[in-house]
Amino acid sequence: MQSAYRPIRVGLLGAGSVGSQVARLLLENSDELANRVGATLELSGVAVRNLKAKRDSDIPADLLTEDAESLILGSDIVIELIGGIEPAKAWITLALNSGADVVTANKALIAAHGPELFALADQLGAQLYFEAAVAGAIPIIRPLRESLAGDKINRVMGIVNGTTNFILDRMESTGAEFADALALATELGYAEADPTADIEGFDAQSKAAIIASLAFHSEVRVESVHREGITTVTAQQINAAKAAGYAVKLLAICERAFEAGKDGLVIRVHPTLIPLAHPLASVRGAYNAVFVEAESAGQLMFYGAGAGGPETASAILGDLVSAAKRHLAGGPGLADSTHADLEILDVKNTVTRFQITLEVSDETGVLASIASVFSTHGVSVETVQQSAAASHSGALLTVMTHVALESDLDRVVEALRNNDAVVQVNSVIRVEGL
Repeated sequence: MQSAYRPIRVGLLGAGSVGSQVARLLLENSDELANRVGATLELSGVAVRNLKAKRDSDIPADLLTEDAESLILGSDIVIELIGGIEPAKAWITLALNSGADVVTANKALIAAHGPELFALADQLGAQLYFEAAVAGAIPIIRPLRESLAGDKINRVMGIVNGTTNFILDRMESTGAEFADALALATELGYAEADPTADIEGFDAQSKAAIIASLAFHSEVRVESVHREGITTVTAQQINAAKAAGYAVKLLAICERAFEAGKDGLVIRVHPTLIPLAHPLASVRGAYNAVFVEAESAGQLMFYGAGAGGPETASAILGDLVSAAKRHLAGGPGLADSTHADLEILDVKNTVTRFQITLEVSDETGVLASIASVFSTHGVSVETVQQSAAASHSGALLTVMTHVALESDLDRVVEALRNNDAVVQVNSVIRVEGL
C-alpha cells in the first residue's frame, strides 16, 4: 500500500538508448514502482541537448528540456546518463550539493573521480548509486559494496566488455581474423564507429578500477590499472589455444599481491588463456561475467547481459528504487568503505602461468638452449610443444610455464629475443584459472 508521502521527483539527464528506456519504464510502470517504493516516482523532466533529435522511444514533449540545471535543482533524485566527464561531473556535483541523490551509469567518471564524488556525497549525507556503471544488468556493484563487505575478497576476474567478448568468441567459433570479427561487431551494433575504447581495453580498464576499489576497500585510480587490448590476437593463436584446451578472453583481473613482504593489489586488463572447463570460458557473444573468489563465501559467479538499453535501464531502476526508499526512510546515505588503503603494485608483481610461442631455427641443441634461458632466470617449464613453423624451415615452439613472477618472465623473453637460435617471439600470453 502506498504511503501519503509526496511524489518523489526524478530528473533524468540524457535520452539516448539507455535514457529513453529508463523514461519509458518509469512512465509505463509508474503504479508498480509506486507500490514497491511506497510513494509515486514522478518523472519531472528529461534534459537533452537537442529537443528535436530523434529518440529511441516516445517521450512526451512536455517532459523534454534543454535546461539541465533547473531540472537538477527541482529534483529529489537525479539520474545521469549523458556519459563522459564534463558536464556530467559538474551536474552530479550540483545535484549532490542541492540535496539530491544521484544514480549514474557513467563508468569513466566513477573510475576517474569516484573518490571525490563519494566524499562529497558523504559530507552532504547524500548517496551516489552506480550499479549500471559495470556489467550492465549484472548486479555486481551491490554485492561487492554491501553483501561481501564483511568478507575478505582475494581475487576478482571478469569479462566486462561485451564488444571484445563478441569479437573473440566469433574468432573462436568461425576461425575469423580479428578485422573480420570487428567488422561484424560494428555491423551488428556491438562496436562503435570508433571502437578504440573497447578493443584497446580502455572500457575494461575503467571498470576494473571500479571493481577493485569496491572489492578491496581501497582507492584505485584508473591509470594504475595495467591495460592491453585485443588488436594483436590472431586466429592462429585462438585456434592453438582451443586445441590445447583453452579459450582466449579479455579479462579484468583484480587480486591481492605482495612486494617485499607488503600486502598490495595488482589490477590488470589483458587477453588471457583460460581453461575451457572454467565458467568464464563458456561466456559467449556480447555477454559479461564476473568471477569472485572470497575467503569465506568461496567462488561466486555473476553472469548476464553487459550492455543494451533495456538491460542497463534495469540496473538504473534498481538503484532508483533503492534511492527512493532511502528518501522515505530518511537519514544520511551509506558511505563507501575505502579505508583499507592497499598499495597498488606494478603488474610485474603478478604471479601466474605464461604461454610463450616462438619460432626457432632447425639446429641441433636448440631445445637445450631455450631450456637454459628459462632455467637461468628462474622460470620453470611445464610443457613444450613443437610444430612446423609456417614462415620458414625451422620449428614453432609453444612453451607453457609453471607459476612464475612476471618480472622474471620479462627477463626470459628479453633473453629469448637475443638468442641466436630464436627467429622471433610470436606471443606471450598469461594463463589464468588453473
